[in-house]
Amino acid sequence: MKIAMEVIGGKWKSCIIQELDKGPKRPSELHRYFDDASPRVINQQLKELEIHGMIQKKIFSELPPHTEYSITEQGRTLLPIIEQLEKWGDGFRPQMKKILGMED
Repeated sequence: MKIAMEVIGGKWKSCIIQELDKGPKRPSELHRYFDDASPRVINQQLKELEIHGMIQKKIFSELPPHTEYSITEQGRTLLPIIEQLEKWGDGFRPQMKKILGMED
């Protein structure tokens, strides 16, 4: 469990992995997708996912230079786990709303 949480623990990591499964993205695109997260947090989580081999970074040396992130085959193995967590969260949503006092 500790290893799994080290790799995917973090508010935005699973979202980043799901987004990169749709295709490579520049950091600025990811910042726009997750605009309620600070760029610093997204950059840190991208770095951690890259260190763990879940995503890869490609630097284009053309002018102007730019960077793209893409999911690795190892990163794709997390998708079924993330989907199960998402299903669980959807089922728990009504209870969470009650807990937070956000009932309709």
